[in-house]
Amino acid sequence: MQVIIQTRVEQPMHRVWDGFTLHLFNQLSPPFPPVNVVRFDGCLKGDTVHLQLNFLLFKQDWISAITEQQETDQEIYFIDRGTKLPFFLAYWQHKHRLIREGTHTRIADEVTFRTPTRLTDFLMYPIMYGLFAYRKPIYKRYFRIQTDV
Repeated sequence: MQVIIQTRVEQPMHRVWDGFTLHLFNQLSPPFPPVNVVRFDGCLKGDTVHLQLNFLLFKQDWISAITEQQETDQEIYFIDRGTKLPFFLAYWQHKHRLIREGTHTRIADEVTFRTPTRLTDFLMYPIMYGLFAYRKPIYKRYFRIQTDV
């Protein structure tokens, strides 16, 4: 299944790229399940992100490797692929795209996932869609142009 969510922010592409840090990552984490960041190397090829999801009665590790990162004048992107996933996921790939739109940037989250069965793929789709739609106002707020008073 694929989820694509796009958000236009009021910052140039390279400023948005510079903002893709652990601080932003923590801002984007949804309230449930609580996420403990065990390791966050960054967004470059070869980096690793290791999360621990806390489902109250049990915890699940989620480890992703940054397998690709490219930059052109018009776009910067990186791809994270799950190498160790929570029980409810069988496959995970997330392409993070920053697309230049004049002096603004369009952030595109392109997620491809599979669960253990086709039925659970369809059941998980609205949850995944919601988790990434949740990011839209956070991106807008985080990358809002600050004016000095």
